[in-house]
Amino acid sequence: MKFTLSWLKDHLDTDATLEQIAEKLTDIGLEVEEVENKAELFKPFTVAEVISAEQHPDADRLRVLKVKNASETVQVVCGAPNARAGMKGIFAPSGSYIPGLDVTLKPSKIRGVESNGMMVSEREMMLSDEHNGIIDLPEDTPIGTPMTELFGLDDALIEIAITPNRPDATGIYGIARDLAAAGLGTLKSLTIPVISETAETPVKVSIDDQNDCPLFVGRLVKGVKNGPSPDWLQKRLKSIGLRPISTLVDMTNFMTMAYGRPMHVYDADKLKGNIRVARGQSGDEFDALNDKSYKADETMITIRDDSGIIGLGGIVGGESTGCDENTTNVLIEAALFDPITIARTGRKLQINSDARYRFERGVDPEFVFSAMDIATRMVLDLCGGEAGNTIYAGNVPDTRESFSISINKVKDYSGLDIPVAKQVELLERVGFEVTQEGDTLTGKRPSWRPDILGGADLVEEILRLYGFNEIEAIPLPQMSYLTGDATTITRKRTMWSQRALAERGLQECVTWSFMDADFAKLFEPHAFTDEERQALTLSNPISIEMARMRPSILGNLIQAAKNNDDKGYPLSSLFEAGPVFYGINPEDQMICATGIRYGQMGERHWSSADLSRKVDVFDAKADALAVITANKGPANPQMTTDAPSYYHPGRSGVFRLGKNIIATFGEIHPKILKKLDIDAPVVGFEVMLERLPQAKNQTASRPAVDMPNLQPIRRDFAFLTDQATPADELARLAKGADKALIQDATIFDVYQGKGIEDGKKSIALTVTLQPRDATLTDEQLEELSKKVVDTIESKTNSKLRA
Repeated sequence: MKFTLSWLKDHLDTDATLEQIAEKLTDIGLEVEEVENKAELFKPFTVAEVISAEQHPDADRLRVLKVKNASETVQVVCGAPNARAGMKGIFAPSGSYIPGLDVTLKPSKIRGVESNGMMVSEREMMLSDEHNGIIDLPEDTPIGTPMTELFGLDDALIEIAITPNRPDATGIYGIARDLAAAGLGTLKSLTIPVISETAETPVKVSIDDQNDCPLFVGRLVKGVKNGPSPDWLQKRLKSIGLRPISTLVDMTNFMTMAYGRPMHVYDADKLKGNIRVARGQSGDEFDALNDKSYKADETMITIRDDSGIIGLGGIVGGESTGCDENTTNVLIEAALFDPITIARTGRKLQINSDARYRFERGVDPEFVFSAMDIATRMVLDLCGGEAGNTIYAGNVPDTRESFSISINKVKDYSGLDIPVAKQVELLERVGFEVTQEGDTLTGKRPSWRPDILGGADLVEEILRLYGFNEIEAIPLPQMSYLTGDATTITRKRTMWSQRALAERGLQECVTWSFMDADFAKLFEPHAFTDEERQALTLSNPISIEMARMRPSILGNLIQAAKNNDDKGYPLSSLFEAGPVFYGINPEDQMICATGIRYGQMGERHWSSADLSRKVDVFDAKADALAVITANKGPANPQMTTDAPSYYHPGRSGVFRLGKNIIATFGEIHPKILKKLDIDAPVVGFEVMLERLPQAKNQTASRPAVDMPNLQPIRRDFAFLTDQATPADELARLAKGADKALIQDATIFDVYQGKGIEDGKKSIALTVTLQPRDATLTDEQLEELSKKVVDTIESKTNSKLRA
């Protein structure tokens, strides 16, 4: 919310300095984000006259101007189409800072012609979005006149952050009211004009559902003359970055900013019949005043006449009934709309308007008729005409609830002993009607404060106006009994996983914990029920693309890699350690270390073909094992092939300890890649850190390096086994044949084809023997070899190949 100091003082009688006002705003919860002293920013810019405008010798769209300012005549190269001899505009000298371009001007040559300074547009001066030409001032504007004087920029601009629960602060009058309540001046009384209704408003209005629109008020003003608004009104709007359009439209913007009361004006001659407030219908489509077209549906509040939809209630009006320079009869609207429906519609259609910003927070329901009278008076004063009678449908809702607190509650909550009389005074200053019965204070909230929902809110109002800085700062007692590392085991495992994956060349990502609801269905680790999906769906999402708590991080990482690929970075190895949501029970939320590899393992290189190979399931398996190892997990976890459905069914696996799944890995299912329009192979893994068993010595330190003095011995074996037998099972059995001497067993060949009967395959593995105390004899080697063969043949349907 932006406003100027002078506009604030229209409603607040105060001698406080700008610094005091800014400090007090933050103290009462209206945090100041920026204070901009425009007088200093725009000091270098003055009025200048274009003496001559010649065609640039080397550019068709450029002109060479001779510009006369208060002290000299300079040469300026200009590309504005409206630059001409005799015009007056705003001149920016060399060395000045152009806020709209974020550049500091320097003398330069443009296509070989010297240029000193520039003639500026409204957008370059941040006056509006207009940039089709330089500012064109009236001919009688004196040369050398400061720009700040012309545009009312000799003022301070204040920007505050407004939390969603403070709709009363979306208007300058409400901000002034809050400052006055905090003791920083006196609120000037708001005069509500009395309108002489000498004409008739022939339009009637009806409301289908008062839950959508509790009240709709209208009034016709006949015989108006629309055109540019007066200078004072234009300066007010320009000072906060709004572009003046016409008197009727500028009036509605003024009401929005000054009083937090959005309004709308219809060209009454363009209306077809009466006005009806109703939900949208199938096929509703209209052109809005923001030059865009929208389709409405049954979830949206629409304003309609006999021709169909003419606007979205509380969000944006329609072009078909918009006011222009030919408007002579205008219908003014002031209404109330359901905040939730307004917010939902705005998000669905991606419309951000000043009206939506205020209606979705809630506007003052008791100010509707007063606002109509103020707006009508502005139209009569600025455009002339004759006011009709007020028409309306619905009623002013009663929102003034009462809440009670004990007189000791403030002290109980804050430690401050504020006298009861002071508590009453502070509440009354901010608009409450306060009564006291014994030890109980009862406050009836003002109509402009829908955020007051209970007694605790009364306490907060008293404290923020009294001053949170009055609460004594008391340090917490030192807890000397806390010794040792307070880091949780889950946090330690997260850090160890991050380190291990970074060492393997993956880059860490931090993504949202949400995703699109339909996209989330692709990554459900099991068949979710409708109840589970509903429970994990956000009721107020940031956007429709983030409406569901993620059941897996894989989807987020794949989308990130796809975005990288689309932008010219095709190789992505990404990981994230964060929460996933498997269901609605507490144990269904856990921390997972998840990663993907996208495309190839590396860039093509002449020295190694392996660098440019495509990623495969074994890369994902190795990554998952690296995380398990880094967390001191089991060295040889059981592996099965029942991976979730988002993995390729024949190129994926699961690491488990009995029924407990600790990791999944594999190639992402081709159907998902096709749905995302991904041609490259993608592999991924997930390690459920909280399911890993806790080691006896769960520390981050590494064990001592084991370097035996004796040379290892390697023996190769080849087995003929069933086609369905996992190769990894043979390696695992071989390693377990003698845990003392067999250090490792790895598969180096799997063969099916000529010489191997149908339904069989040949698996060759290397077994590494590591003697410890003495060199192994031939007899011992034969005995160990026999152990390996007997173990594999007895546990599987395998035979040693001759």
